[in-house]
Amino acid sequence: MSFSSADLGDIKWSLLACLLAVVGAVTLFSYSSSFEQKTLQQLKQDQRLQADARSQLANAQSDLKNMAAYQMEYDALVLQKVIGNEQRLDWIEGLEQLRAQKMVPDFKYTIGPQKPYAPNPPQNSGNFSLSFSPMSLQIELLHEEQLLRFFDTLDTRLPGWFLLDQCSLTRNENSAGGTPLAAECGGGWFTMKNRSAP
Repeated sequence: MSFSSADLGDIKWSLLACLLAVVGAVTLFSYSSSFEQKTLQQLKQDQRLQADARSQLANAQSDLKNMAAYQMEYDALVLQKVIGNEQRLDWIEGLEQLRAQKMVPDFKYTIGPQKPYAPNPPQNSGNFSLSFSPMSLQIELLHEEQLLRFFDTLDTRLPGWFLLDQCSLTRNENSAGGTPLAAECGGGWFTMKNRSAP
């Protein structure tokens, strides 16, 4: 079959329709390819957002478990007055009660001003500021066991957390009718305060 220029007039509308169909197909293919690329990019972004949301949810669930696990310990420290303000008046009253109970023949103490506490090695204290109120003690003793009972009672009955740094025990050479032993002890009261608390 051969075409001549005379036949061109008869098929021009068909050729135009075919050409329009080809142009439409190319345009549609280009649009669908562009749409597919945008959809894939959106899918990747949505997957990243979903992964981030899952990670945040896992972290939140982990935090809830940690909070539940440590809440009892935290509440115990608040009840013991380790967390909060310095309890200097309570310590003094408690020490005077120990004096009245005559657990040891006599003792003297001084509580120094509170100062920031820097643990060694350094530790991350999170949202808490750590403080230390140094205390020195001079204790008269009849025997060594009194010293142990004294600090055990101090630890269990007085509010707060007492850290004993050192103790030296000496024998009184001139103890005729007095106490045969004397202890020089140093330590202090450890306090934690939540930085965001009012």
